[in-house]
Amino acid sequence: MNPVLNVSRSILGQPWRWRMLEADARDPGFAPDDLVTQLLLARGCPREALEAHKAPSIRGFMPDPSIFRDMDRAAERLAHAVQAGEQVTIFGDYDVDGATSAALMILLLRDLGLEARAYIPDRLMEGYGPSGAALVRLKEEGANLIVTVDCGAQAFEALEMARVAGVDVIVVDHHKCAAALPYAHALVNPNRLDETEGAEHGHLAAVGVAFLLGAALIRLLRARGWFTERAEPRLLDLLDIVALGTVADVAQLRGLNRAFVSQGLKVMAQRRNIGLNALISASRLTRAPTATDLGFALGPRINAGGRVGKSDLGVRLLTTRDPAEAASIAAELDRLNEERRAIEAIVQEGAEGFAAAKGNRAVIVVAGRGWHPGVIGIVAGRLKEKYGRPAIVIALDEAGIGKGSGRSISGVDLGAAVLAAKDMGLLVAGGGHAMAAGLTIGEDRIEAFADFLEERLDAAVTRSIGDRALLLDALVTAGGVNPALVEAMDAGGPYGMGWPQPRVVAGPVRIVKADIVGNGHVRAIVSGDEGRPLKTVAFRQAETALGAALLGAPPHRRLWLAGRARIDDWGARPAAELHLDDAAWAD
Repeated sequence: MNPVLNVSRSILGQPWRWRMLEADARDPGFAPDDLVTQLLLARGCPREALEAHKAPSIRGFMPDPSIFRDMDRAAERLAHAVQAGEQVTIFGDYDVDGATSAALMILLLRDLGLEARAYIPDRLMEGYGPSGAALVRLKEEGANLIVTVDCGAQAFEALEMARVAGVDVIVVDHHKCAAALPYAHALVNPNRLDETEGAEHGHLAAVGVAFLLGAALIRLLRARGWFTERAEPRLLDLLDIVALGTVADVAQLRGLNRAFVSQGLKVMAQRRNIGLNALISASRLTRAPTATDLGFALGPRINAGGRVGKSDLGVRLLTTRDPAEAASIAAELDRLNEERRAIEAIVQEGAEGFAAAKGNRAVIVVAGRGWHPGVIGIVAGRLKEKYGRPAIVIALDEAGIGKGSGRSISGVDLGAAVLAAKDMGLLVAGGGHAMAAGLTIGEDRIEAFADFLEERLDAAVTRSIGDRALLLDALVTAGGVNPALVEAMDAGGPYGMGWPQPRVVAGPVRIVKADIVGNGHVRAIVSGDEGRPLKTVAFRQAETALGAALLGAPPHRRLWLAGRARIDDWGARPAAELHLDDAAWAD
């Protein structure tokens, strides 16, 4: 395939290629309807499924929950707990997926007449996942049934302790599983290695799996006549928190996840969840949230509780009945998010210094004593973005025990590699999925672990980097970047992991004015041959080749600009702007 506009090496050193494989939408005169069709086809949508993907519905994408192993057994046990009025505890992870999964189960059980308790472990004191001590303590406090959400698939020791203590545990998870599974009354996870039909849904976040369990539970109780004298819960009303957990966990937005997010955003716009309503206000959003807002405004604030504050703030916010309490928690999460930003900046500076000294390794592995473990995942993501390769950041405590978090690139399964390292005895604990992983490691094993990853993943990383190109969806003039184009492109959403936002090429343009704003962002006003100005922003690019080109472009030279068209609604009337990913000289 020939490079777009003959750009075989852009300012950031990559070729430009068309994403679309079918009918030619590269003509600047295409109609918006043609554009939406091409956006869907280029993201892998079968032609016969175009209409379903243009308006993703739960009915259109929802599988029968019973296809998943242990799903019916889990629903049976939960139904018994509801009908018998048992004491149930929902044990969740401390991130957004864990908080939303726990909140969904608590809200559903509340609507069924059962008040379940939430237990979220402290990130610093207890670490990830269920501990045996915590499960036994919950049993001693009266829990007849514990449901772990977004954790538990690798909790062999903890679940064995729960079995000995005589408490039933249902595991609802989505992380990679080993061939052997821990003992549980039921273990529902589409990524079980013995899963068959359910494996097609391995991209679900834990909150999506919890939603399917909720559907199975309601169906079973309906068959038993449980709703003869009581109202049946509207599970669809909980799609707002399903959407939040799905996007914040960077789950691939294909299949059922597209329906979850598309329909969940509609529920969220109604602002019926008291806690979410307060969080939207605390995030200073004055319009209905978008998928981008879930990932960059709401999700980070929920996460801040688990990262640098109280780990249960998120689930408390999402389940409270009290508007005053919701406003208080939302304000606290907003404050903690600002604190998290400051801590993150310190850790990132140190991590980048170590990464630069590591040389050109396939996988970046850096460790630092005193780094806050609550931000290492974010910093790993920043390193991945900067260096274009998988990155793992490890925070070491005074005893030399490291908590690590990793982020990967397309085509490199980091979760499987971490599981393999654990099996090799290099890690105390570890797990995850293809794009993200967590681990616990002794300081004396870090170098051996880094060498193991280098040997295992070098070929995959090399292949991924070699295949890398900036994929583009359309070519427009600078004046063609307007609200109508953004609206047309939005019709192909929701966008996120696995369903990337459209990227356009605009130009050729000349730089009218460029300066540095905020935390290393480059803002540039450009003008095309037709003379219409366009605002562009290159985030965190001030010290890159792209930033240098924008800031130092001679007046006579023209550029092609590649990026994502977005609405800028700060002015009196909405305007479009371009968020830049790359640029190339046009002459």
